[in-house]
Amino acid sequence: MAQSNFPDIVYTKVDEAPELASASLLPIIRAFAATAGVEVGTKDISLAGRIIATFPECLTEDQRQADDLALLGEWVKQPEANVIKLPNISASEPQLVAAVKELQSQGYALPDYPYEPKTDEEKAVRAKYDTLKGSAVNPVLREGNSDRRAAAAVKKYAQNNPHRMGEWVSDSKTVVSAMSGGDFFSNETSATLADAATAKIVLETADGETVLKEAVSYPAGTVVDATYMSAKALDSFLAEQIEETKEAGTLFSLHMKATMMKVSDPIIFGHAVKAWLAPVFEKYGDKMKELGVNPNGGLGALLERVKDEPEILAAIEEVRAERPPMYMVNSDKGITNLHVPSDVIIDASMPALIRAGGKGWGPDNKEHDTNCVIPDNSYAPVYDEAIKFFKENGKLNPATAGTVQNLGLMAQKAEEYGSHPTTFEIPADGTVKMVLEDGTVLHSHKVEKNDIWRSASARKAPIEDWVNLAIDRQRLTGYRAIFWLDAERAHDAELIAYVKPILEAKGVADKFEIMAPREATRASLETITKGENTIAITGNVLRDYLTDLFPILELATSAKMLSIVKLMQGGGLFETGAGGSAPKHVQQLQEENHLRWDSLGEFCALGESLKFLAEAKGNAKAKVLGEAVDTATQGILDNNKSPSRKVGEPDNRDSHFYFAKYWAEALAAQTEDADLAAHFAPIAAAMAEKEDEIVAELAAVQGKPADLGGYYHGDAAKVTSVMRPSATLNAILG
Repeated sequence: MAQSNFPDIVYTKVDEAPELASASLLPIIRAFAATAGVEVGTKDISLAGRIIATFPECLTEDQRQADDLALLGEWVKQPEANVIKLPNISASEPQLVAAVKELQSQGYALPDYPYEPKTDEEKAVRAKYDTLKGSAVNPVLREGNSDRRAAAAVKKYAQNNPHRMGEWVSDSKTVVSAMSGGDFFSNETSATLADAATAKIVLETADGETVLKEAVSYPAGTVVDATYMSAKALDSFLAEQIEETKEAGTLFSLHMKATMMKVSDPIIFGHAVKAWLAPVFEKYGDKMKELGVNPNGGLGALLERVKDEPEILAAIEEVRAERPPMYMVNSDKGITNLHVPSDVIIDASMPALIRAGGKGWGPDNKEHDTNCVIPDNSYAPVYDEAIKFFKENGKLNPATAGTVQNLGLMAQKAEEYGSHPTTFEIPADGTVKMVLEDGTVLHSHKVEKNDIWRSASARKAPIEDWVNLAIDRQRLTGYRAIFWLDAERAHDAELIAYVKPILEAKGVADKFEIMAPREATRASLETITKGENTIAITGNVLRDYLTDLFPILELATSAKMLSIVKLMQGGGLFETGAGGSAPKHVQQLQEENHLRWDSLGEFCALGESLKFLAEAKGNAKAKVLGEAVDTATQGILDNNKSPSRKVGEPDNRDSHFYFAKYWAEALAAQTEDADLAAHFAPIAAAMAEKEDEIVAELAAVQGKPADLGGYYHGDAAKVTSVMRPSATLNAILG
């Protein structure tokens, strides 16, 4: 790929609140970056953009757009790549369908989403749409491993301004419940391939052999896993948990990742919906199927399908009255834990509950102890041990707590998050086998109809890169360093066989510990409670989970994390934080013209991106800009200029103004580059002089509904009008 196809820095176009914030922040970034000859361009990886790129044959020439995700996927393999990646929607089926409907309403002649495709044409359309679900973006762009940590300024601010923490009591009834057998964890097998190989995945039944996957190719040294979850064991577990929750007098809550695990977790979610309404499905299952009910879509979609069936609705109400109260997403609107599979995302929901002292919101709009149901036992022990620790020791004190940094193995679709193309709901009793081209059976599992079977892998180069990153970070910091690997788990045992020899060869084995996730959780909490720091060196899923858990406890949010992906070919990918609460932010903007999204993650990523560019391209001015970004970010924190949650108070647009003001002041004050100082001195003076005027213009628009022209695919002119309402600021920026 020619370098000329790409700007110096790619700033991704995404979804929801971070994309709205970009309409305000990106013009500021471009105006400042241009002074160093740095071009900041965009590539569209939004859900709507990816839908449009997938169906060019249905659209007019004006409507078509390039497949920017595929282009970026190649770009991140180039040594000059420099990408600032904002959080995008990992779409669940309901979100995907809503986006398609919105685009259709805007004149895009897209095909309807086929829930139950029957014809070859419908199956082809469904296959295309399915590529857009879940974590379709991250595995493509993450050609490197993850280095996530709290920026020094952010951590210092959190310690000086500790956030509110819920009180933990030793007799809290909050628990984590996971399957004790029959789950992915207990059924896992793993092997490391000595040579490059291609495997096919087959299901052998009494009626013959069905090929589930024709060919999956792996380079030498790849760790290949296979496992399955028993549908019968899952159903039995869910039924038990509903009864145990009722007996304990707590809230029932299910915590999944139906967005990232886009094949397996929606199926598990569907089992939970069926378990919750078991008597209704027993009596009216056939009728509901006729009405198009798919429990995997959630309780909300189910209720919509049966809204004209009073007998079924009455049966649902009867069952609800008998069930324990459910953890609520929005108790005011009656949106339950089981309404939409993407509403309760484990890495956001569990840390929030733990931070709140183990409390979840019930249907009475009050907080209660909760049964946190996490079916698979692979990572449930992390949350279980955290809850036990806080019951014993009380809440964490953010003012004195140390920090947990994370180095995560995620490059090249590592581990479970790369398992979507090799996950199957089993259609009949039999045996699933992974068979290599020479006839070797790599993995074999006896399965029953409706079991969920999956295979995942981790390649040699990313594993070795991950271990070497860990060695570098431990050397730079001197912190306690723990590999979160369970020697009793099949996959982890294969990774340990990589880790130990590398540590020994580098002479640093004494500086690292290897612990199972439960023990590592307690060790890390003990370490930060003492005010000391630690590095969690983890696989892909734990990277995702821990870089919400610890930041939410330490900083109150994971959106403020510094997230650097050192691309294996030499480039840099700079991620800007989590987007879990973004839908609520958009709704508030639409209703009240107040955007509470905090762009601190974008500020941190921008500084790192500019400094990386300066080093990679020898651009001294970019280095000055990057260092001034750090000063401006510190100014936002020191002067409390982050957005407020309430309408009528400063919001995201105000924080962008102050970021620009502090950035200009830092550039005017620095002495490394006289030209930059001279350029920004009058800009800084103008912003200081017009501060009251600008703030008044920003405040004047709040309190009234904002028309964005769409949720998933807004109208660019309308979004710009909403997000850049200060004519005075716009004029200063030019």
